[in-house]
Amino acid sequence: MDVLESSLAGRLVPDELWELVEPLLPRFEGRWQGGGTAPIEDRAVFTAVVYVLTSGCAWRHLPAEFGVSVPTAHRRFQAWTRAGVWPRLHRKILDLHGAAGQVDWSSVIVDAASLRAKKGEA
Repeated sequence: MDVLESSLAGRLVPDELWELVEPLLPRFEGRWQGGGTAPIEDRAVFTAVVYVLTSGCAWRHLPAEFGVSVPTAHRRFQAWTRAGVWPRLHRKILDLHGAAGQVDWSSVIVDAASLRAKKGEA
């Protein structure tokens, strides 16, 4: 069974989420010299990455049922991180929920770990 058709993959990356994510992902560009293997579909890799991030498992324990090798999943995760996919996705989701009136901005909490400490006197 294809992992994208399984109930686990559908829960990890439902169609609605994929519609938000897909435009944010950098496009694959073939190697100028050609050759190599065909790229794995972004949705399959994204689903594998979401599994690792939400399950807490180590990259090396990514189940083979995802159809994505550990190096491929980790390499794309790193590339997507460098491309700023995660903050852009976070902002997109916040904007959608905010526009729908589903975010209560009156109770926002700033995590001190996300802000640089001020040096010197306040």
